[in-house]
Amino acid sequence: MKIGSSALASVLDVPVGDLERAASEARGEADEPQDSRPHAVVQERAGWLLAHDNAHGGDHVADAANQVWRSERAKITGEDKAQLSIVAELAEIAGWLLFDAARPEAARAVWVESLHFARAAGDRPMQWFAMDLLAMEAVESGRAGEALTLCDEITGRGVPPRVALLTELRRSRALAAVGDRARAQQALSRARSRPEDSLHPRDPEWSWWVNDLEVTGHEAEVALLLAEPVRAVPRFERTRTLVDAINPTGRGALYYATAELDALVRLGAWQEVEEPLTRLGPILRNVASSRNRKRLRKVLRAIDRNGPAWLAGTAGDIAAS
Repeated sequence: MKIGSSALASVLDVPVGDLERAASEARGEADEPQDSRPHAVVQERAGWLLAHDNAHGGDHVADAANQVWRSERAKITGEDKAQLSIVAELAEIAGWLLFDAARPEAARAVWVESLHFARAAGDRPMQWFAMDLLAMEAVESGRAGEALTLCDEITGRGVPPRVALLTELRRSRALAAVGDRARAQQALSRARSRPEDSLHPRDPEWSWWVNDLEVTGHEAEVALLLAEPVRAVPRFERTRTLVDAINPTGRGALYYATAELDALVRLGAWQEVEEPLTRLGPILRNVASSRNRKRLRKVLRAIDRNGPAWLAGTAGDIAAS
C-alpha cells in the first residue's frame, strides 16, 4: 500500500535515486520562495518517510512520522481548513507507518484523530481515506463488524468510483472473515466491475494506487479467508509478477511473497514452497516490516509443523534472519 497526496505519490513512484528531483517536480514549486508554501516542507518530510517505507518498510520511520504529525498538530491555533487538512493527511501517513510496524492499536488511535481533523476541515476525501484505513485495521485485527459499519458509512456518502471500489474490497474481506462466502464474492464482483485503469475526475488524489494489483491481492486474500487456497495461489502468483515489475525487493514484495507462501503452505504444495521461500532471503535483508514478518513467522511455524523434513533447513534459515 502507498498513501499520500499526488505530490507524495509522485515521490513514491520513482527509484530512490530520483527522489529529490521528483519531489521538487511533483510540487511544481521548486523556484518559489520557501515562505510561499508553508506546508510544502512538511509534506516533503513525510514523502521521504513514505519513500523509506516503500523501499525498506515502516519499522524504522514510524516514530519519526508520528513525531512529524504530532508536531504539526501542536501548531494548530484556529480553524484554518488547509492546516487541518494537512494535519489529517500527516496523521494518515503516520498511522500507516505504525500499522506496517505492527503497532495496530497506535495506528488506529492516530487514524481516529485524522478523521476528526478531516471532518473539522470539511475535507471529504481525507475523511474517506481515514475511514478506509480504519476499516483496513479492523479487518486485520478481527473486528469484521466494525469494518462493515465503516464501509456502510463510506458508501452512504455518494463516493466517487475508486473510493467505492476500495470500499467493496474492504467489505469483501470483512464478509469473508465471518464466513459469508456469497456476499464476499458479490462485493468482489462489484469491485471488479468498476473502472480501474484511469482516474475519474471525481476520484481523490490519494486513490491513484487502487489498481489491478490491489484488486487481485484482495481476491487472493478473500480466497484464503474462505479456506480456498487453491483459488488464492494463482492470484498471488499474478501479484508477484506485478510487484516484481515495480520493486522486487521492497515492502510490497515482502507482503506478496509472504502471502503467496502462506497460500502454498495451506494448500500443502510443498514442491512449490521452496522457490518463494528461497526468494525471501534478500527481501528480508532489505525490508524491516514487522507486520509482514509477523505473518511470515506464522507461515514458517506451519512449515516446521506440517512440512517435509527437507524444507526444515531452509525454513529455519529464514526464521533465524
